[in-house]
This record gives sequence, structure tokens and C-alpha cells, in this order.
Amino acid sequence: MENRVALVTGAAGGIGAAVARALSERGAAVAAVDRDADRLRQTVEKLTADGLRAEAFPADVTSSADAESAAERVERTMGPLEFLVNAAGVLRLGEVGKLTDEDWADTFAVNAGGVFHMSRAVVGRMVPRKRGAIVTVASNAAGTPRTEMAAYAASKAAASMFTKCLGLEVARHGIRCNVVAPGSTLTPMLSSMWQDDLGPQRTIDGLPEAFKVGIPLGKLADPSDIADAVVFLLSDHAAHITLHDLTVDGGASLGV
Repeated sequence: MENRVALVTGAAGGIGAAVARALSERGAAVAAVDRDADRLRQTVEKLTADGLRAEAFPADVTSSADAESAAERVERTMGPLEFLVNAAGVLRLGEVGKLTDEDWADTFAVNAGGVFHMSRAVVGRMVPRKRGAIVTVASNAAGTPRTEMAAYAASKAAASMFTKCLGLEVARHGIRCNVVAPGSTLTPMLSSMWQDDLGPQRTIDGLPEAFKVGIPLGKLADPSDIADAVVFLLSDHAAHITLHDLTVDGGASLGV
């Protein structure tokens, strides 16, 4: 991946930041994208302090104009985009009857709309070059029903299927599109779901009252676990893999 340019959305924290680090440690030049400019700057400063190549490009992926502008700026300043990782995401919890219109719209705007906007902007530049790889970070909830997570699960299912349809369309151009579906991962998004110090263990053990099985491996994922899966699917080691959904959840969805 030496000197190949990778654009990572949601790079200000959580899985996105881990992906940005994993790629830059393998020699990629990382264009870090997030709408939180301050946290994005901090993430990039940590990478560059370690001698890694990364630049910040504040942008809101819910805006098609922002996505197009970010892709243009990245190629102008860093070079042709070889990789895209759609890692930006938001979570709005609540039973369907209590979800607001704003909860639903905001969730889809980022988790599905953001994937569409950024993928369209980047793949349009990859096609003439006949190369490139895209990975969308979805969720095991995209294929496993979860109480109080209807908006999140539905948006991630949309992002997953969009990515596979895109991959089918651009395969003839040598561009691969895959999905990584994490389960419970140690990020601020997960911890926001916990109400006390027992939250982590309850997540591992499972919640029968919510029809949620535990994690067979008996541990939560580290963001680096997800990043490693993303890096593999982007790399030449996965040169003949496309339209694939790689679940990284410690067995929580029982392989379904």
C-alpha cells in the first residue's frame, strides 16, 4: 500500500480513526474525512507525530457537494484515490414508536446517504483508471434484528446492499467493493449504549430480554480488529474478492 492514497470517512474517532492508522502504518497516504474538524485535526496530528502520512479534509458526507469537493481536493493535493473506506456512522436508539422523523432522517443521511455520496464521488474518478477498492463499514445489525435499533439496522442494511450493487456495476472496470460488518466494538458509539459499569459484561453475556445472544469469543472487539479486516479487503491479498460481506463480531450473529 506504499504511497497509495486512501480516503477514510468518519476518521475523527472510533473505527474510522483505527482504519486511518492501520492504513497509514502500511504506507498509505491517508485523506482523513469527518465533519468534526477539531477531532479530525487531533486524529491527524497523532498520526503525523508518529511519522505517518495523513491529511485532514473536513467535510459532511450527508452533503453531495461536500463529498464531491472532498474527493476533488484529495486528488488535487495527494494524488489519485486508490482506496475508499466508508466508516462514518451515527446511532439513534429507540423503539420505532418513539423514534422521531429527525432520528430516522439523520441516521439514513449519514449511514446510507453518506456512503452513496462519497462512493459516487470517488468511483467516478476510479473508473477511468480501471482500478480501486472500496470498503463500507456496516454492522452485523444489518442482518440481525435488534430492539431499539431499527433506524440504525435499516440504514446499515441499505449501505451494505448499495455497496454490493455498486461493486457489481464497476467490477468490469477492475474496481472491488466489499463490506465489513462489525459487532460490538469498543468505541464511543458502543459505550453510549451502556447505563452503568456492568454494560460491557452484559454485552458480552447477551440480553435475553432483548433477544440478543452474547459474544461466543467472550470479548468485545477492539477497533483495530475491524481495521485489520478493512485493510485485508482493500489489499492485493483480496484481489479476487468483491461483493463480499465480512462479519467481525466474535460470533455474536452465529455466523448467519
